[in-house]
Amino acid sequence: MTKNSQCPRIRINTKFCTCTHQGCPKHGLCCECLHYHRQRRELPACYFTEDEERSYNRSIEFFVQRRTPK
Repeated sequence: MTKNSQCPRIRINTKFCTCTHQGCPKHGLCCECLHYHRQRRELPACYFTEDEERSYNRSIEFFVQRRTPK
């Protein structure tokens, strides 16, 4: 898959991308971002709250832990 042919960087994706990783080449390329994190058993920034996203912990375990009542 190439960035230009099947995963376009469209204005709406860029506008709503919540990733704070400066210079991320996948910013606004949702399908590439999802693929990248899925390969690492992670979730992309858009699954997390603003505070959680700042931790850069994208693990599924972190996501579940933050949503499980204590």
